[in-house]
Parts: sequence; structure tokens; C-alpha cells
Amino acid sequence: MVQTANQLDVGASSEKTLGNIHVDNPRMTTRDVDVFYGDKQAIDNISLDIGSSQVIAFIGPSGCGKSTFLRCLNRMNDTIDICKMVGEIKIDGQDIYDPAIDVVSLRARVGMVFQKPNPFPKSIFDNIAYGPRIHGLAATKVELDQIVESALQRAGLWDEVKDRLDQPGTGLSGGQQQRLCIARAIAVSPEVILMDEPCSALDPIATAKVEELIHELRNQYTIVIVTHSMQQAARVSDRTAYFHLGKLIEVGDTKQVFTNPKHELTQDYITGRFG
Repeated sequence: MVQTANQLDVGASSEKTLGNIHVDNPRMTTRDVDVFYGDKQAIDNISLDIGSSQVIAFIGPSGCGKSTFLRCLNRMNDTIDICKMVGEIKIDGQDIYDPAIDVVSLRARVGMVFQKPNPFPKSIFDNIAYGPRIHGLAATKVELDQIVESALQRAGLWDEVKDRLDQPGTGLSGGQQQRLCIARAIAVSPEVILMDEPCSALDPIATAKVEELIHELRNQYTIVIVTHSMQQAARVSDRTAYFHLGKLIEVGDTKQVFTNPKHELTQDYITGRFG
């Protein structure tokens, strides 16, 4: 019988994450992070560095905490009244939970692309221009036009939409909408891009285009991707972190994690014993 994640014992709560949580020149650092939804603990004492200009993939069974942890990185969990985060998360050495931090500015620095494409009910142009406008990144219409074009080009979408920028973003195909959302995130010059299962609603062709885009963006941005697809994690990431029941079980170079995992739980998940 195939075991489910909930039937498997993680081991003693004091067990340390296997692999190396540290990286040289980290863009973000997280230390001793716990997350609670009311009385329920969703994240249990996670520490992890996220490297500059690197793609790290979070993998693990459904409900293991990978998306909850991802949302801690730009304080999206703040929107949930019963959610409480304990611990330390820093970007470039600055505590993102410091009361003096402007959350709107933080979310420009740490952008997010969601599971389901969510373009604004505006034109393609206005979808991209919205962020630069509210953050005052363009002083003139010419500068704004340049930002929009540059973001769409980097998202691999410019040639497909340049002649219909005044048309609704919601009129694009699903894959194009997701690349529009990535362009929208890029337009405010983030340092980190968070992607929460960005291809789960897309067909294989659109998925391949988004994965190609991740490869192209990795030299300019730090990218954190939650994915239910181990094949996708293996294709796009430099490092992989395996989560199980709210704990970070193992983290390391993607090739090592997939070919020579250090923890039995990682091995069982990768080989399909549960998931």
C-alpha cells in the first residue's frame, strides 16, 4: 500500500535539516521561522538561505507548508488575520518584519506570481504600467512606455502583444496571461520573484515557455518557485528544498537532491512512495 505523507514519521522535532542551508552571498535569509494559523502550526523552525541570481525550488506533498513558507517571504500571510509568523526573515540584511518596513515597497522588491494567472481587468499596457505608476518609477510617458516594452520583452511577450497593447489582458491565452503577470512583476525592478506553482493551470506548451523564461531571468533575479512537479524542479532550479509536514527536511544542489538524497523521506517522495 502506498503511504501518505501524514502516515510517515518525520522523526524527532529536534532533527536538523540535512544538506546545507547556507549559501555564499545570500539575497534572503530565514532563521527559526514558525508559522501558526490560530493554534495550528504550519511551519516548524525553518532556517534557509536564498542565493542571489539563483533559482530555488520548494517541493513536497500537498499541505507540507511550502506555499505558506513562500508567502512569508513577502509578507503575503499578513493578509490572513489568524496567521502569525515567528522568527527572522531578512532581505539584503534588512528584517522584512521590522515595523518600519513599508509592505507595499517590500512587495515591489519581492514580487509574486500566483498559481492561476490573475491579470488586472485593464489593458495589456495598463497591467504592466500599474506598478511603475504607483511607485513613481517613470517621470514621463516616454519612460513609462520604455518600462512597459522592456518588461514585456524580458517576459518573452512583446512580439505577441505589441500591436494590441490597448486590448484587455484578460483576452490573452492562459500561458500569455501568466507571462503578462511575470512581466507585471518585473516592471517594478524586483530583487526576488516568488512563483507559487506558476504552471499548474497551463498546458505543456505554455509551461515550456514559462520554464524557458525562468532560465532567461535567473541571471537577473533571484527566483523561488513552489512546484508540484518534480520534473519541473529538476529542469529549472539550481537548488531544491524538500518540505514535509511543515518542516524543511533537506536542501541542496538540485542534482544531488534528486540523484543522491540524504534523507529517507526525500528518497521516498522522489521515488514516488508517497506524494
